[in-house]
Order: sequence, then C-alpha cells, then structure tokens
Amino acid sequence: MQMTGLVQDRLRLFWRHLLFMCQKELLTTLKDRRMRAMMVVPALMQGFLFGYAASYNLDNVPYAVVDEDRSASSRSLLGHFAGSGSFQLVAMPDSPREIGQLIDREEILLAVVIPGDFERKLQQGQAAEVQVIADGRNSSVAGMATGYASRIVAEWNLERMAEATGVKGGQGSVSVESRTWFNPNQITRWIFSPGLIAMIAFVQVLLLAGMSIAREREQGTFDQLLVTPLSPAELLLGKAVPPMLIGLVQSTILFCIARFWFRIPFAGSLVTLYLALILFIFSLIGVGLMISAISESMQQVMVYFMVLMMPMVLLSGLATPVINMPEALQYATYADPLRFAVDAVRRIYLEGAAAGDLLGDFVPMLLISAITLPLSGWLFYNRAV
Repeated sequence: MQMTGLVQDRLRLFWRHLLFMCQKELLTTLKDRRMRAMMVVPALMQGFLFGYAASYNLDNVPYAVVDEDRSASSRSLLGHFAGSGSFQLVAMPDSPREIGQLIDREEILLAVVIPGDFERKLQQGQAAEVQVIADGRNSSVAGMATGYASRIVAEWNLERMAEATGVKGGQGSVSVESRTWFNPNQITRWIFSPGLIAMIAFVQVLLLAGMSIAREREQGTFDQLLVTPLSPAELLLGKAVPPMLIGLVQSTILFCIARFWFRIPFAGSLVTLYLALILFIFSLIGVGLMISAISESMQQVMVYFMVLMMPMVLLSGLATPVINMPEALQYATYADPLRFAVDAVRRIYLEGAAAGDLLGDFVPMLLISAITLPLSGWLFYNRAV
C-alpha cells in the first residue's frame, strides 16, 4: 500500500510538472505577436495559394494554328479544339516558321499545324498527319497539353468514321472510356490540398520544436531550467506538447480550407485522420528536439532546418510520386516521416482508408518516433551535463 501511494504521488508530481512546463512553453509562444501570426498566416496563405496557384489542370492553354489545307475537314478538326474549353486561340500564322518566334516569346504553349494535303489524304484513305508543337520548358504542362490534343484528334477521327460508315464509333473501331478513381475530374488541388494538411504541420512543428531548447540557450535561461525540480524527461515532454498542439491547430485550418472552401469531398474518418497526424507529429518532435539539443542558437536551428526541409519535402511524394524516383532515393524515403504522412492523409481524405489499411504508414512513423525521441533525450541529457 505504501509503495502504491508512493507511485501515485510520483505520477501526480510528474503530471503537475508537465502541466507547468507546457503552460510556460505555450505562454512563451503565444505572448509573442509574431509567433501568433505564424500560427495562422502561413496555414491560410499556403492553403489558398496551393489551392489556386499550384495547378496542372489545362484550363486556358494559349495555342496557335497553321491551317495550310483550309478545307472542311481541317475546319472541323480545329472546331473541336475551339470547343474543348481548355485551349485559347491566340494566333493564326501563315507559315510554320513563325511558330518558333511565338514560342520564344512565350505567347503560346502549343501549335497545331495541318498540312496542305490533309483532306486529300483522308479522302484517299491514307493516313493524314497533324503536327503538334509544344513548348517543352514546362515539361509537365507540355506533356499534358500534347496528350489532350492527341485525344481531341482521336475523338474527331472516331466521329468522322462514324459519319462515314453510319456505325457509332466507326466500323471495327475501338473507343476508350476512362475513369479516374478518387479524383474523377483530375483536379490538381484535390492532390495538393490534402497533402498540405501534413505539410504545414511538418514545417511548424519541426521549426518550433527545434527552437525550443535553442531559444533557452540564447536567452540565457537554459541553466535556470536545469536547476528546477523538473527531470530531463519532463523538460523534453513539456517542450514537445505545445508544438504538437500548434501543429494540430494548423492542420485543422488546412483541413477546413480544403473541405469547406474548395469543397473537396472528405471520404474518411476524422478519428483516423487525427491519429495519423498525431503519429506524424510525434515522429517530427523527436527530429526537432534533436536539432534543438545540438544547436547553440536559433540561427543554427534555422540552418539545420533549411538543410533538412528541402530534401524531406522532395522525398515525401507531395509533388512527384515516390515510385518515379530512382531506387536508391526510394529507399531513402523510408527515413522521411513526411512521406508516410502525406500518403496516409491523402488516402484517408480521398480514399476513405481505415486505420487497418494504413499500417504501412503508421508503423514506419512509430519506428521513427521510437528512434528519434530517446535519441533527443540522450542528446539533451548529455548536453545538459
């Protein structure tokens, strides 16, 4: 009984110390007007900027047309381009030689060239070629534009064959009907906005956790912390909880922007979503506290933060799929908790994945937490003594 009472007293004292440390960290963070702005402004800016500006959708592609045939067939084909809603005709040069100047001046992204024997070859049953010239300086958009142009030509050809044979789709022709799961209209913001829910937590949690101990050293209050009754574990946990709360608040802001402003349907469970975010933030806290423990000043923290941030974001799969990376880099992504968080949040948001479906993301984040949190405690203790 006496031993049980002693354990209860120690647990009560532990939670009391932890509460005081969390209050101290939250007050230190929230009393600074700039820090309060950093909690809200970056989340709002990134949510709206990525939602509106980061788009690979073909909504308004400027293009030029060189129609050397000027026949009924060429006009019919060009009418399909004009009626697609994704292409904007800005020039009709007389010669293909003028296309290069338009592309150099970035006036057009695409050019369609119809040769003078276009209709004659069609009437003779020969293959008539249509040339599509794209500006390759933006390879992603150029590839999508040429692909869409090829699809327009293929659809026009099927319609022409149907009219000629009186059979829908043409005699012996094959038509393709495609459907995209989880993003039926292939809207870019449906991919970016859910990923940003994890991305904003990554930036803020890693930075705040990294600043926590370094700020104490820079302000000269680190030695005062060491002479308090708090143990190193209580100090570290007290430093970890406030960044976690702030990261969850910012992720909630991004979720609300995606769900209620851009009206991206949420197919999953909020419980599963926040479970994934908490696991992700736990793994980040360890990395941030490791940076803070080895840094003498906040300036050093910023240097470490910038060195780590870009590789972790590029390896996360937020902008480019992990499967498209070289095999060596694919193995390197297993050390990046952001890779698993982006995948988990996207699957929960768009696919409606349950917790049992996400063990491939949850287990690596738990392993990273199990390594980085004790290591940060060891670094903190050894640096303190």
